[in-house]
Amino acid sequence: MPSRAGRRRRAGRIGQVHPLVALLWLAPALALILGVVLYPAIKLFDASRGEYSITGLRKGDAGWSNYAKVLDHPDLGTVLRNTVVWVVAVVAVTIVLSLALAQFLSKSFPGRRFVRWAVIIPWAASLVITSQLFVLLYDYNYGIINHVLQGLGLIDQPIDFLGNDSWTMFSMVVVGVFVSLPFTIFVFIAGLGAIPDDVMEAATVDGASPWQRYWNITLPLMRPALMIATVLNVIYVFNSFPIIYTLNDRNPGYLHDTTITFMYKLAFKSQEKDVGMSAAAGIFNVVLILVVVGIYLKIINWREETSR
Repeated sequence: MPSRAGRRRRAGRIGQVHPLVALLWLAPALALILGVVLYPAIKLFDASRGEYSITGLRKGDAGWSNYAKVLDHPDLGTVLRNTVVWVVAVVAVTIVLSLALAQFLSKSFPGRRFVRWAVIIPWAASLVITSQLFVLLYDYNYGIINHVLQGLGLIDQPIDFLGNDSWTMFSMVVVGVFVSLPFTIFVFIAGLGAIPDDVMEAATVDGASPWQRYWNITLPLMRPALMIATVLNVIYVFNSFPIIYTLNDRNPGYLHDTTITFMYKLAFKSQEKDVGMSAAAGIFNVVLILVVVGIYLKIINWREETSR
């Protein structure tokens, strides 16, 4: 009769999977990554080192000159500043509002299911359609927002939300928050649902106030949900082309553009009409996203290590 050690070794061999078998199962996912992510990235890098005619035909190699042109562009500073304001404002406001709304939607009340269904509608709708709807709402002459504000006596004359430089970024941020809330709310609802009830009950018995329970128990236990929501929102908002382009299309130049619309205009709507410069700006955009997400994850890991 085999010994206990022999049975363990046999069970270990049975549980092992050959690397080729594992690779075979992963092949569809790897092929998808190769075709959707890696191949376009290689082609983008190749395009960033090319010289193109105004019609988009490649004339030859440009080396690293396209990157130098992007860095020397007179509006690059404005675009980077707009990008920072856009991402930070949308993500920060979205996180704060989503925490409050998720807390509310986690409670039991009549019609909660229908309210949750209604919340998800902006996320399910097309960004272009939502953005165009807000263009109509913001309209200077016929927009319902100006009509309501004037009816309440809050303003004397209509506000040009999309034409006045003082209001354009604010108006875009409102739309960005509106379309980002549904996903973030449901991530936080899932995070709240994972918190054990006995932990909250124990804190209540110990005399902790609602704020103390939320700050010392709820938020720390929701750290994974917060991290996921923040990282995905940063990537999502950073690359949110339809909102910025649809709301800002009437304004010439790059005064309210971010990096994602900046690279589009370089190729199709600027005086340069340079595909190579646009591709180089796209490479910078990818690197910037990776740097921002990497810094955030590093900060999160540092806080976790110091809190132990």
